[in-house]
Amino acid sequence: MELKELESAIEGILFAAGDPVGVERLCLALEADRATVDSVCQKLADDYSYNRRGIRLIRLDNSYQLCSAPEYADCIRKAFESRKPARLSQPALEVLAVIAYYQPVTRAYVDQVRGVDSSYTVGLLLERELIEECGRLAVPGRPILYRTTQNFLRSFGLSSLEELPELPNASPEDGQITMEMQASLERLRAAQAAEDAGAPDAAPTEEEILAAAQELAAREQGAASPEAEA
Repeated sequence: MELKELESAIEGILFAAGDPVGVERLCLALEADRATVDSVCQKLADDYSYNRRGIRLIRLDNSYQLCSAPEYADCIRKAFESRKPARLSQPALEVLAVIAYYQPVTRAYVDQVRGVDSSYTVGLLLERELIEECGRLAVPGRPILYRTTQNFLRSFGLSSLEELPELPNASPEDGQITMEMQASLERLRAAQAAEDAGAPDAAPTEEEILAAAQELAAREQGAASPEAEA
């Protein structure tokens, strides 16, 4: 195929799919090598952005997807009368932070890090497709392993996990969620809220961020006693 034909074919495939399409699937369908497909997708993405089109082409790990342009979020929301998605709760942010940075992990590991039972919150994150099962740990009982999804990347405006903010004082050996982790997740959430077409005004307030940081700092210092989630 010529370049223009490849652009049109990719555009048609992504439009018809609606969901992210793996680059290898695109290569197979178009009988083209990966470098060519990546180059064409990047050109399409640049064209949409430069010409201020109503759609954008985004990369999610090794997949591509068409989505609406964030600057037209208000118009799109009015047209479909979309209900604003519910905010992630404090427990959900904590669980998501542990899984995002240390994946793949078991629920027992998440419980150990947080100091409370996380089964209910893990279930909610599974329902919202922010995390998914990815096998079982090779130990007695074979507990389920969890990792983040492409929907997580899309929701937080990331192309890959490599774009997660660094955690200078955090490590799996700590057994603690540090203030840097929570602040990083809150910054991601605030940034995505400003860009996301579905909920441009869902960013947490400064008071919420401060309260989250203070709570986690108190937990690290042993000031807060572990309690099971309701």
